[in-house]
Formats: sequence, C-alpha cells, structure tokens
Amino acid sequence: MSDITETTELGDGYDQPNEAVAESVEHGEHTVDATPDDHPGEHWSDLKFVYLALGLAVITAVEVALSYMVDDLGPVFLPALLILMLVKFFAVVMYFMHLKFDNRLFSLMFYLGLGLAVTVYVIALLTFQFFNS
Repeated sequence: MSDITETTELGDGYDQPNEAVAESVEHGEHTVDATPDDHPGEHWSDLKFVYLALGLAVITAVEVALSYMVDDLGPVFLPALLILMLVKFFAVVMYFMHLKFDNRLFSLMFYLGLGLAVTVYVIALLTFQFFNS
C-alpha cells in the first residue's frame, strides 16, 4: 500500500500531496467491500447446477416423448408442452442467467423486455389473423 504522503507531480515543478488518497483514508468511505447486500440470495454450488441441468435434461426427454404421443394426448398435448417449456425457461433464467441472485433491477429489466417481446409477437399474430383459424 502506498503512503498517503505520496506526491503527485502537477508540472512546473510543483509537488502536492495526493489529496484523493488522503481523503479516502480519512473518511474510509471509498473502501471496496463485498457485503451480503451486494449479492442477495444464496449462491449455488456447482453440484446444484449439475442437478438442475439433469432435471432440465429429464424435462426435455419428456417433451420428446410427448411429441411421439400427439394423437394419444389430443387436446392435452399443447398445454403440456407449454407448461414444460415455461418450467425450463424460468429455471434457465433464474439460475443459469443468475437473475435469482442478482439485483432485482436486472430482473425487472429482463421481464419488461420479455413482456414487450411477447406483446409485439401477439400483435404480429393478430395482424395475420392467426387466432381466427
């Protein structure tokens, strides 16, 4: 660590004590400390991420199996796939994209963007009269 009496050359032969360093030491407010508030929530171990990945693989296998049973499932097929899709989507977003562990502002920004994208997509489908057929 440098001495707070360290000088900074200002040119023209003037030397002056580095006031920024001295001020930060006096007030102690410029220290870099990672507090628990910076990263709310519990961080997962690597093993938990592996378990989640295995769970996502199982859900994907169920989705593939469902795709071979379209005629047997009838009207249940599409809602079942949509529910499985939502489970996988939120698992990836919350844990692999770390939104669960990050500041809530990042989650808000992500979900606002997602809502905007879904709204534009639905409006485009309405324009092409997708839901009338």
